[in-house]
Amino acid sequence: MRLKQYLILALLAASVSVGAQSVPAVTVKTINGENIDFSSVIEPGKLTVISFWATWCGPCIKELQAIDLHYQEWQEQYNMKLVAVSIDDSRNVKKVKPKVLGEGWQYQIILDENQDLARAMNVSNPPMTFIVDAEGKIVYSHQGYTPGAEDELEAQLQKLQP
Repeated sequence: MRLKQYLILALLAASVSVGAQSVPAVTVKTINGENIDFSSVIEPGKLTVISFWATWCGPCIKELQAIDLHYQEWQEQYNMKLVAVSIDDSRNVKKVKPKVLGEGWQYQIILDENQDLARAMNVSNPPMTFIVDAEGKIVYSHQGYTPGAEDELEAQLQKLQP
């Protein structure tokens, strides 16, 4: 009888954790080279858009430029922030800061040189975008970029408004 109760509890626990995932606790670097736990960038009560990108990825740059056109408005309207995660390797990571400064992006920039975070979040090719809801759960993901994809991203942000 105890074994049966244990199995039922184990199945219930497994079914609860199958829902939306939380952001993994993986050590990454800030744009200034400081180590941080990635899960610490998620602010409770705020929507977070996570965009995996690379300096060598044309569609990634176009996506971030398109979001940049709306970013200030979206921050106010949807209580959100964008975290742009560069997956440039050690040979290319030196290009990230000049690219960000040149574009004038005000996003939080994270460096994932070894792609530990990308692996933990099942990112195979950039650009890949996620939305984390106000409770810290990943509720949306999209791979690739075509012009107008930012409209779909905004539609998803609108759905998450209380």
